[in-house]
Amino acid sequence: MDPQDRTLRARLAAHTSWANTADPASRTAKARAAANGKFVQQARALHPTASDERIAEVAAHLKKAHFSRLALASSKARRAKAKAAETPAA
Repeated sequence: MDPQDRTLRARLAAHTSWANTADPASRTAKARAAANGKFVQQARALHPTASDERIAEVAAHLKKAHFSRLALASSKARRAKAKAAETPAA
């Protein structure tokens, strides 16, 4: 199977699976909890004597920084891909 067909097949399976999910939030709850726990753990390592309220604030900032970092990397990758597509093949 070529890569494009495999991608389409996987996309079809994913959409079908999510369509059959009655409660999407409960399906992803464990993953979200684990990810949030990671940010709380990092916050506690950075500020070991901080209050729980401050840890929650720091964790929220760490989470936003993480997703901003991902967005920046994605933007760079899209820009590089667009530039590569503009360059004629030799």
